[in-house]
Amino acid sequence: MYLFCKISAYSLTWFNKSFGSTSFYFQCTGLYCKLGETTAEAKFVIQETNLASALGSNQVKVQVKACALSPLDIKLHEDLKFQRDLVPVGREIVGIVLQVGPKVTFFQPDDEVVGILPLDTAMSGLCDAIVINEHHLVQKPEKLSWVEAAGAIRDGLRAYTALHTLARMASGHTLLVLDGASPFGVLAIQLAHYHGVKVLASALSSEDQKFLEQLRPSVARVIGVWDAKVDLVDSCLEETGGLGVDIVMDSGVRLHEEEPEARCLLPYKHDIITLLGVGGHWVTTEQNLQLDPPDSRSLFLKAASLSFLNEEVWGASSARQGRYLHIMKDIVEKLSTGTLRPQLEDPVPLYDATVSMEMVQKKQVRKRLVVQL
Repeated sequence: MYLFCKISAYSLTWFNKSFGSTSFYFQCTGLYCKLGETTAEAKFVIQETNLASALGSNQVKVQVKACALSPLDIKLHEDLKFQRDLVPVGREIVGIVLQVGPKVTFFQPDDEVVGILPLDTAMSGLCDAIVINEHHLVQKPEKLSWVEAAGAIRDGLRAYTALHTLARMASGHTLLVLDGASPFGVLAIQLAHYHGVKVLASALSSEDQKFLEQLRPSVARVIGVWDAKVDLVDSCLEETGGLGVDIVMDSGVRLHEEEPEARCLLPYKHDIITLLGVGGHWVTTEQNLQLDPPDSRSLFLKAASLSFLNEEVWGASSARQGRYLHIMKDIVEKLSTGTLRPQLEDPVPLYDATVSMEMVQKKQVRKRLVVQL
């Protein structure tokens, strides 16, 4: 589910510092998260910020054409001890190169690029122009639209990380995608189909089930977990002849009997372990997952593995930079050829951006996009 909103223009301004010298800055209006004492007290605000416009050796200034809004992991920022009151929002960006630093080799002015701002960035992707290291960008194919590029780059990266890096997906495998109608789930299904994988998917609502049943190439089985009469484990074992699936990608795990309504349709960890086949891979997005000894024993008997999906790991080490760029290049190429087809919706006005991000953060909607016309 994607929505869009227009961005206001920015202005370039000269500021005099207190010591009398003059520096060149640009003033931009972006969306930021104002942190509170607790995660629940965080607020999203439109804020003007003054950012130095001088480019570093490998930096690129990009005029932003589109920017995606995804849920902000406030706990991750706290764990990494980023000491800031305002956390920039909107890191998936696409735009046109305006200026390059003296040692930039990948790009030149007027190139169309797509990328993800680093986790420690001080800039919001809603700014009209941003400064970013060239190693966080790739060329955008001419046939690929602004909104498709921005809307799919992060979910595509997550799908690649889960299926290729963690699960070692191969032709002939059987994959279960939980919440298959999510933006991430749709791209994972399409990527798996491309590599000859049989795909099962769960649907959290009757609308999601109808959508998944209409996907082409078709999903082998859509499991409507919204229907109390449907059992996820039984459906998977029936579809695989009792062998279980080779790969499970969850969208969260139900940890307790008493859970908020939004998490009531999530599977229990025991269910996932039960439907996993011998030598299978479970890729989880549940940060607080805890395994009891019986759970670990079951995984051991199946020689199965558990991996935690955290796409931010690509920015943790420069040793992974080459593979990271290779993955992003492959994503945009598959988007331009139609192998990956994100689901997009119409734009919303800028004045709804703050409310829209709050809805994304509360998981009332799955994703929103910001475009500049």
